[in-house]
Amino acid sequence: MQVLCYAKCSTCRKALKWLDEQGISYDLRDIQSENPTEAELRDWHAKSALPLKRFFNTSGMQYRALNLKDRLPGMSEDEQFQLLASDGMLVKRPLLVLDDTVLPGFKQAEWEQALL
Repeated sequence: MQVLCYAKCSTCRKALKWLDEQGISYDLRDIQSENPTEAELRDWHAKSALPLKRFFNTSGMQYRALNLKDRLPGMSEDEQFQLLASDGMLVKRPLLVLDDTVLPGFKQAEWEQALL
């Protein structure tokens, strides 16, 4: 199990605290210094069965600076994957990566269902 996080993100800290309290071990990966690759993102998106938009950090400064709210609907899926792979700060975090599923963001109920 892998968890992609950004150390300064309060939601990431909350998710890691929850995992630690449950006694669940994980491999931690810094999403900023070790960007997910396009191939990883494509694989994770397929495993998640979620819309690709859920993988974007819509509350991030970079998302707003690039005006992605307006641009994403006109972009192809390939362009969106390339964009996500170009900057880890564009990716929704924390990102929980399991063998058979991937969950972007921390919703405790979703994580409980997937892990417990």
